[in-house]
Amino acid sequence: MGLAWGASPLLSLIDLMVLVALSFTIINLSSAIGAQVNTIYDHELDSRDDRKKSLVRALSDFGQRRVKRLLLAEFLFALSLVSLLLVITGKPILLFMWVAGISLGYLYSAPPLRIKARSWLAPFTLILVLAIFPVLFEYYIFSSVLKPLFLVSLAGLAMTVYGVIIPTEIRDYFVDKAMEIETMTVRLGLVKASLLSILLLSGGGIFVGAAFFLELAYSFRSAWGFSVLTLAVADYIALRRFRKLYCLSKEYASSRDQGSIEKDIVSLSAHNPRWIMLVTQTYSLLSIILLMSRFLP
Repeated sequence: MGLAWGASPLLSLIDLMVLVALSFTIINLSSAIGAQVNTIYDHELDSRDDRKKSLVRALSDFGQRRVKRLLLAEFLFALSLVSLLLVITGKPILLFMWVAGISLGYLYSAPPLRIKARSWLAPFTLILVLAIFPVLFEYYIFSSVLKPLFLVSLAGLAMTVYGVIIPTEIRDYFVDKAMEIETMTVRLGLVKASLLSILLLSGGGIFVGAAFFLELAYSFRSAWGFSVLTLAVADYIALRRFRKLYCLSKEYASSRDQGSIEKDIVSLSAHNPRWIMLVTQTYSLLSIILLMSRFLP
């Protein structure tokens, strides 16, 4: 999304390819570092979850010390790439955003802060690390002027990111609550959390869809604006599942026999990676269309 909104046809193809390769490597490497840190510090918690046995076993077989050495090597490599990007673009803000993002990604899982267990702080950190910083990082590589419609789409993305994460927190709700890990979902409870996921995904979809439609329809080709209908379809499919999760949560709250409903909630929410993929890849598709519209005659 950052590339699609920020890139300019004034760039040569070689310059564009170099900048994209560097920035995408940095973003994905930083994401891998955050995931590995989470795997290390959630080891004890994951060991109590039957669905994560393979992850626990893999970490034990590979060894935490080796993972930490790998993390250090990845961090230094990413830092060298960021430094190179800084030399090429001459924009210090890129280094600031990367340092802030990688630091928050580490502190999200690692003690002593372990932000993921600090209810209200956790979602804001996730939104910054998974949406705001990566997209702004990519955007600022190509542009220094913040466009209003880009900011609207970024706000929509931020809402969507946490909206699609909540069902994953619902999947882990019962384990997190037993371990006294106060995620936002544990703090709110299943009913309010599942309702919040519906509101965030709906609102985020409206913001993103409106921004892309206006940019495509009025700045480039009007017919291309209707590609946002793919987003409406994707959100509708995901929202139907979110609504079912909401209904199960209400049933769980009012039922005396909660055991079977708990299993249904865990089983349904375990499909959330598919819903995340559906929604986020639709955003990627729209971004590709917007990028193409900028470069095609």
